[in-house]
Amino acid sequence: MPRKSIPRTVEITAFRRRLLAWFRRHGRDLPWRRTRDPYHVLVSEVMLQQTQVARVEAFYPAFLEAFPTVKRLAAARPAQVREQWEGLGYYRRAAHLHRLSREVQAHHGGRIPDDPAILRGLPGVGRYTAGAVLSFAFERPFPAVDTNVSRVIRRVFHPRLPRGTRHETRVWDTAALLVPPRGTSAWAFNQAIMELGALICTARVKRCGACPVAVGCRSRDVRRKT
Repeated sequence: MPRKSIPRTVEITAFRRRLLAWFRRHGRDLPWRRTRDPYHVLVSEVMLQQTQVARVEAFYPAFLEAFPTVKRLAAARPAQVREQWEGLGYYRRAAHLHRLSREVQAHHGGRIPDDPAILRGLPGVGRYTAGAVLSFAFERPFPAVDTNVSRVIRRVFHPRLPRGTRHETRVWDTAALLVPPRGTSAWAFNQAIMELGALICTARVKRCGACPVAVGCRSRDVRRKT
């Protein structure tokens, strides 16, 4: 990462402090934020892929009631899983989750692994999902960069960064610098930066007047200079 684009320590500290303070006041009470069960966290993350939070809130409790453990999901027939997923769409996600449960049951004793490499080798688990499970279930300081997080990091720290997959490495590198080293703080930070992208720094509207990290946002400097 070019030296001039690396967030300074003072920027990182201020960003964390302001963001976490905002999240403590404004973070939504979502059901998957009340658990550290790795399987439950994983189910929520798979459901949230390309699906609005409100819709997932309606399906998440019923799915876990039907399949409360990896073992129960692994033992289910594909038709049962699809039926429980009905209405969420993108049914390949359900198929991946079902395959994952059977692999975890067969090879990992029914426990979602906490090894990043093993996690990423499971069906349907990419870099983001692995980071989210490690952070939200195991409270480990891993970045979890979804669309919302990428947008926030680009706007705050890399406003001139070109679009494209090859530039996402810089976003991930910055995310890794931003995540606090302590697990509980890492959990809150990753939830908070996702919340900021979902509610304030959205794709359609930049609510800069309500943004807790607007003071240090480099996009503001770019706008002033243009």
